[in-house]
Amino acid sequence: MTLTFYTNPQSRGRMVRWMLEETGAPYDTEILGYGGAMKSPAYLAINPMGKVPAIVHDGTVVTEVAAICAYLADTFPEAGLAPTSAERGAYYRWLFFTAGPLEAAMTARTLKLEPPAERAATVGYGSVDLTYATLESALEGREYIAGDRFTAADVYVGASVAFGLMFGMLPRKPAFESYVARLTAREGFVRAAALDDAAAAAMPQPG
Repeated sequence: MTLTFYTNPQSRGRMVRWMLEETGAPYDTEILGYGGAMKSPAYLAINPMGKVPAIVHDGTVVTEVAAICAYLADTFPEAGLAPTSAERGAYYRWLFFTAGPLEAAMTARTLKLEPPAERAATVGYGSVDLTYATLESALEGREYIAGDRFTAADVYVGASVAFGLMFGMLPRKPAFESYVARLTAREGFVRAAALDDAAAAAMPQPG
């Protein structure tokens, strides 16, 4: 089994690093700089978008963070990160909600590109505030997004909420803050953050 992780420690690759650490599977890491290595012919053959993260597992290429998390959960079932039949609906619902409406809404608010109310139906998330309120209601009164235990959906949803709070893209609601605090206390997250922080410190600094 070969598993190679292509990333930059100052990217969404941090989400996948966390997922990899949660699986406990061995993997190799390739750190790519923005511009040069990330746009090289060798990497573009893996991801024509020229973006990280990506994984190559026994010749299979997977890109997009949510897809990578779901793939790793299914590929390493012994880690217990894939959903049970009872959890599957909520698992996929909130995984794709976060990859679609939530990310689009956070981006629109950050770039001040929200549509006027009369055009809300033309965008997938409709209203930014409603999107945020929908996620808040999903997290209120529960520890994990798909049920009563941690799954790969929590890696993606949790990392996205943490990112949104850190950069002021999401409002500081108790449901968001308690969810992030609970997840970032996990050993897998702590290990992953330490690895990425060390990799970032070792990268050449501009100037």
